[in-house]
Amino acid sequence: MIQNLMNMKIRSYGCITKPGLLLVHPDLPHKPRLIFASSIGVPSNHGKRIGYITRLQYSVADRTFVSHSANSSLSKVDTTHLEQRQGGSSSLYSRPSILQMKNQRAENRARVYEFLKGIGIVPDELDGLELPVTVEVMRERVDFLHKLGLTIEDINNYPLVLGCSVKKNMIPVLDYLGKLGVRKSTFTEFLRRYPQVLHASVVVDLAPVVKYLQGMDIKPNDIPRVLERYPEVLGFKLEGTMSTSVAYLVGIGVARREVGGVLTRYPDILGMRVGRVIKPFVEYLESLGIPRRAVARLIEKRPHILGFGLEERVKANVESLQEFDVRKTSLASIIAQYPEILGIDLQPKLLNQRNLLNSALDLGPEDFPTIVERMPQVVSLGKTPILKHVDFLKDCGFSLQQVRQMIVGCPQLLALNLDIMKFSFDYFQKEMGRPLDDLVAFPAFFTYGLESTIRPRHQMVAKKGLKCSLSWLLNCSDEKFKERMNYDSIELEEMEMVSSFDMNTLMEPRSDESASDYEEDSDDEYA
Repeated sequence: MIQNLMNMKIRSYGCITKPGLLLVHPDLPHKPRLIFASSIGVPSNHGKRIGYITRLQYSVADRTFVSHSANSSLSKVDTTHLEQRQGGSSSLYSRPSILQMKNQRAENRARVYEFLKGIGIVPDELDGLELPVTVEVMRERVDFLHKLGLTIEDINNYPLVLGCSVKKNMIPVLDYLGKLGVRKSTFTEFLRRYPQVLHASVVVDLAPVVKYLQGMDIKPNDIPRVLERYPEVLGFKLEGTMSTSVAYLVGIGVARREVGGVLTRYPDILGMRVGRVIKPFVEYLESLGIPRRAVARLIEKRPHILGFGLEERVKANVESLQEFDVRKTSLASIIAQYPEILGIDLQPKLLNQRNLLNSALDLGPEDFPTIVERMPQVVSLGKTPILKHVDFLKDCGFSLQQVRQMIVGCPQLLALNLDIMKFSFDYFQKEMGRPLDDLVAFPAFFTYGLESTIRPRHQMVAKKGLKCSLSWLLNCSDEKFKERMNYDSIELEEMEMVSSFDMNTLMEPRSDESASDYEEDSDDEYA
């Protein structure tokens, strides 16, 4: 437009030859412009043109002036905004500075810390952890943990749990555990043992572990019991300790089909290091005379023995047995019969049982270790059952010396069901008509079933007219007894057979069903 105006000016003044009038006006860009006019040779419409030009020029000038004034206003507005951004707080649209934001966060955290301290939580370990900015949200987390059964002490044991969001972390994890079958009644103890689970991602962390456990032949119905017994397993790496411990057990002879049952009953194995825990334990039992295959069978039946501390418990108990004159050659048999003897507080039990049996039976120096060798479970028997069994034998007519001889020869008499013993003794007296000395010579008579073994065999022997000892009659398998019924006479060596624990029976492959089904183990077999 400016270019058009300039062309217009040139055309308008092309006929002026002498200046007669000087006009000075501002023009773009703010430089004085001289315009000359003369009455000589000016056309008749010159005045109109002058007026037009003047008005045009001033119009342009006005426009320029307005434009300049508008730019000045915008500059003032920009300056105002800049001042506000640089710290002015009078405007509603002002933004806080980085320093202000930092100070605000510090104030929020201080209020949250003050709240936590007020309810007894020590927030020292929370520095650097992302926490709620308001006390209300933190109170919601604490209240939710309380509803799960966790106390202030529990939270102080693992304060990082306060960094878990109720909706984003806690509820999804607990819902997943519930869907697996983990009982809500176990949540409190579950979280006390492994509160880190609340930080986990269901898809990334938890689900792969559950799938891995199922791949170890742990049945889906047993998965929740495994997690309840050993929640820490949810934090293990799939290709780490879990896989190596299982591989080692299979390598020493644990049957592959038994792995699921072993892990179901004692999932702690998944967290045991082979080199530090499992292998030294196995090798120590081998050094006591237990073959490796027998150790594998023991682990299949009682996998929890791997949790007995080798240095602080197992070796100490073996030393205690030897201190009470148990023969070193009998240690393997004792452990094979009663593996739990490795994990109990054995020293005081041995002392108490020796004193009890000495007072009840007047034992000799070698009698107590012999009793322990033949039935190591005696160390766990209560005082009352022992005395009741001693009294029963006395009531049957045996002298104290005979009772002592019978119990030393067959300590299992102290743990049998008294009612069954009474039935067997009545049959012995009334039907078999044998003297008491036969029971003194073979006290294991009471350990055989009356209907399944004693009665049918006695009837067969009586029908054939054979005279035999109780040992010859009972101390053999059904197949062997059928062979004996074809004998014309009784061999002496068979009459003198003495029952003892055979380690080979422990190494035989299991013929029963797999123990993979979940069952609660009882430690009160002989109580």
